[in-house]
Amino acid sequence: MASRPSAGTGTARLADIAVQAGVSEATVSRVLNGKPGVSATTRESVLAALDLLGYERPVRLRQRSAGLIGLITPELENPIFPAFAQIIGQALTRQGYTPVLATQTPGGSTEDELVEMLVERGVDGFIFVSGLHADSTADTERYARLEGQGVPFVLINGFSEKINAPFISPDDRGAMRLAVTHLASLGHRKIGLAVGQKRFVPVLRKIEGFTAAMADVLGLTDAEAQALIQHSLYTLEGGQAAATALIDAGCTAVVCASDMMALGAIRAARQQRLRVPEDVSVVGFDDSPLIAFTDPPLTTIRQPVAAMSQAAVHALLEEVGGTPTPHSEFIFLPELVVRGSTAAGPTAP
Repeated sequence: MASRPSAGTGTARLADIAVQAGVSEATVSRVLNGKPGVSATTRESVLAALDLLGYERPVRLRQRSAGLIGLITPELENPIFPAFAQIIGQALTRQGYTPVLATQTPGGSTEDELVEMLVERGVDGFIFVSGLHADSTADTERYARLEGQGVPFVLINGFSEKINAPFISPDDRGAMRLAVTHLASLGHRKIGLAVGQKRFVPVLRKIEGFTAAMADVLGLTDAEAQALIQHSLYTLEGGQAAATALIDAGCTAVVCASDMMALGAIRAARQQRLRVPEDVSVVGFDDSPLIAFTDPPLTTIRQPVAAMSQAAVHALLEEVGGTPTPHSEFIFLPELVVRGSTAAGPTAP
């Protein structure tokens, strides 16, 4: 692969950079040669122009890392986790930090082992996405130890009162209300929920939101709504298994706790020679990259990944900088994105 050209002081290059940055060639020359008398804003404009035009920054102008930040995710097969990693990584890099992505793998390194390795390498902090903190049965002492070592951290998805740190979460209860209200407005009366294991905080919240919405919107008792919930894995196969049981129970619509599960639900319907959305409507959760291009395009609840990621980075860097953010939960509102996998139910007029 060819390397990018160096941003030397050739007249043509100076002119290109000057036009892109909206400054004089003399100013560009001063920035490239590290001369004083240039404002920070102008300097940034010139460096941004260098990057945009594909020139390498002179060595003296390359930003040195302000430190390492560990980003811990459970896996990367679900496209929502690479989406978080990309935005968090970009936000950290813009602030001068170097993100270190560490992913747990079956039979490989655990969250605790990854954290230990990164602490030994002197990371300045951590961002955990859907980690053990989301498991209501997990020992939270590991986070107390991290706090005791003076390493700040922020947790995404999964709140625990036992952990003294900032939390970033989507409104899982509100998300389920959006889905149920949408499906009920289409005439669906028997709506199922395909979700993960009960011990996870986001799952418990989705169940609370689902049962409350089924009561308020459709008049179901808690017991009736609970009978329409199937627990499975957050995978295509897990969604397929859960949706098969819900369809067999007479559900004409299935709300899934992830887009991957929703793709499994669509497969389950087709295996029973049912059409989506004509016979069975399916709603996902996340709005993962490329999910708009499935067949049919998936109606889903968009998790506000960009806003959540930016908030997590801001909270962590405040902690790293010695200005602690409130050790509470910041909840972000999801959005219903209606596409082609939902349609009028059989009881609709």
